[in-house]
Amino acid sequence: MVREGSSPGSPGPASPVVWAVPPVLTAAAAAVAVALVPASARTALLWVSVVAFAAVAAACTAAARRSRALDALRATAAAQRAALAHQEAETVQLAEVLLPDIVARLRKGEFPEDVLAALDESYAHRPGLTPEFASAHQAVLRSVVDAVVAEEDLRESAQRAFVNIARRVQAIVHQQAQELRDMEERHGRTPEVFGDLLRLDHGTALIGRLADSIAVLGGARPGRQWSKAVPLYSVLRGAMSRIIDYQRVELHSVSQVAVVGPAVEPLIHALAELLDNATRYSPPQTKVHLTAVDVNSGIAVEIEDGGVSMSEEARKRAERMLRQAQQGIDLTDLGETPRLGLAVVGRLSQAYEFQVSLRSSAYGGVRAVLVIPQGLITSAPAATAVAHGIGTASGPRAALEPAAGRAAAEAA
Repeated sequence: MVREGSSPGSPGPASPVVWAVPPVLTAAAAAVAVALVPASARTALLWVSVVAFAAVAAACTAAARRSRALDALRATAAAQRAALAHQEAETVQLAEVLLPDIVARLRKGEFPEDVLAALDESYAHRPGLTPEFASAHQAVLRSVVDAVVAEEDLRESAQRAFVNIARRVQAIVHQQAQELRDMEERHGRTPEVFGDLLRLDHGTALIGRLADSIAVLGGARPGRQWSKAVPLYSVLRGAMSRIIDYQRVELHSVSQVAVVGPAVEPLIHALAELLDNATRYSPPQTKVHLTAVDVNSGIAVEIEDGGVSMSEEARKRAERMLRQAQQGIDLTDLGETPRLGLAVVGRLSQAYEFQVSLRSSAYGGVRAVLVIPQGLITSAPAATAVAHGIGTASGPRAALEPAAGRAAAEAA
C-alpha cells in the first residue's frame, strides 16, 4: 500500500534511531582496529577513527535533518491536496447545486434578502474552507442573485407593459363592440346593413381575442368577466365566434351543463385558440368538428380537423410547448414571428387546471382534447342567456324574436 503523501516506490520517513547506526558502527570498527594494530600505529589510527566518526556523525545528522524537513514538506503537500480537493468539491457543488437552486427559488418568488441570508448562514457552518475562498464563493452567488433579480424585474416590467397595452386595446374594442351593437339595434331591419355590421362585429371580436392573448401571456387574465354561470353550448358558440372561419366549425352533441362565471372567458379564449389552429392548419374545404361529452374528470371538449396529421415528433413538440407555457413562458421565447395559440392555451390551462392533449384525428388531421374539471362545471340553470354572437342567427333583426335578436348581438 502506498502511503498518502508519498510517491509510489519512494521510501517512508526514516526513524531517528536509524541515523544513529552508522556512527555507532564506525566507532565500534575504530575501537576494534585500534585494539588490533601495533602500539606504534595506534595513535595515528585513533585520530583517523575520530575524524571518520565525526564525519559520519555529521553526515547522519544532516541526513536526519533533511529527512525531517522532507516529511514536513510531504505533510504540507498532502494537506494542500486535501484542501484543493475540498475546494474543488465545493466549486462543483456551487455550479451544479447552489446556482440552479438559487435561480429556481428566486423565480418562484422568494425574496433575494432571504436567499442571501440562507447562503451566508450555510457558508458560516462549512468547515475546511478558507475565509478567502468562502468570500469568493459568496461574491459569485451575490452576483448571480443580482443578475437574476435584474432579469426578473425586466421581465415583470415587460409583462406589465404588455398587459397595459392589451388593456388599452381591450377598452377600445369593448367601446367599438358596444357601438356596433347599438347600430345593429338601429339598422337591424335592413338585411344588407345588418350583415355588414355583423362582419364588423366579428372583426372586432378577433381584435379583442388578440388583445386578450397578449394580456394572458403577460400574466393577466382575459379582459371580460362573467359573474354568473353560462351554458356550455353558449360557451362553445362564443369560442366559434372568435375565429375567422367559424362557418367551417360543426357543433355536435353538447353536454347539458353550465360553466361557472370566472371560468367562462378563459375557457372561451382557450377553445378559440384551438379552433383557430384547427381551421388555420386544415384544408379550407374541410370541416372542423366540435363536441363536448361527459367524462369521469369533468367535460371533455374535442376539436377534430381534417388537415395533415401531426407526426409523433411534431406532437411531442406541441405538447412540450404547452408544458413550458404552463410553467411560465418568457415573452422573449416567442420569437420574431410568434405563434401565440398553444402558448396562450398553456397559460390558461395552468391557471384554471384545464387538461389539454393532442392526438391523431379520425378525420385524418389532429384531435385536440380540452378537459374542463368538475370544479368549473355546474348543473344549475345558467342565470345569463348567452355568451355567443356570430352565427347565432343569419337573418336581419326584423325576422328575429326579441330574445333571439339580443342573443345575436351578444358577441363574445
